[in-house]
Amino acid sequence: MKKQDIFMLFVTVVLVFLLVFPATSAPFFDFTDRFAVVGGFVKFFLFATFGDIVSHRIRFKHYRAPGLFYKAVVWGLIGIVIVFIFGIFSEGVAALQASGILPFAGSAFAFAFFTSLFMNAIFAPTMMLFHRMTDHYIEGKIANDTHTFNKTIHAVDYHGFVTFVVFKTIPLFWIPAHTITFLLPETYRVFFASLLGVVLGLILGLAKTRAPKEVA
Repeated sequence: MKKQDIFMLFVTVVLVFLLVFPATSAPFFDFTDRFAVVGGFVKFFLFATFGDIVSHRIRFKHYRAPGLFYKAVVWGLIGIVIVFIFGIFSEGVAALQASGILPFAGSAFAFAFFTSLFMNAIFAPTMMLFHRMTDHYIEGKIANDTHTFNKTIHAVDYHGFVTFVVFKTIPLFWIPAHTITFLLPETYRVFFASLLGVVLGLILGLAKTRAPKEVA
């Protein structure tokens, strides 16, 4: 194990302690409850970016991920959108169950499953493709200042994205994982989703290893 790995392990342990210990976790969740939009940004900025770092370490054997700050900002913006998306889909499913359009009104599991199902079927592919393209653009721009977003559009491996990320990870991982998310109290949903962002960063990063090199 390299020194950098030991340091990352130490950081992970410290973060887990701070999030579990009531004296530090309570103020954090109080703040993110009061300022949900800012909280969504902070959670994804920190935890989803951590997934990018680990993914980069697995793929390239080092932690020097190019454009990490810009990628973290993108994650933060995704976190803001997630706050709204969670509200839209959870309230929408609750309303559809109450009206009888969706069955099993009053079942916590049915509510969580339907919310996860519709959110992942409708929103998740767009969000993950957006992340894939911004990632590619940031890396391309750092590697070559003349890189354009048009090059990113043509370089992304859409076949690999659809066949692996959409057709495999959404039904096999994301729908079950977000079913758990919506079984949690509302206070912890965006936070848990940001932790799942660690997994998303790993999945999207590892998916790149299945495709030809994208940055040109």
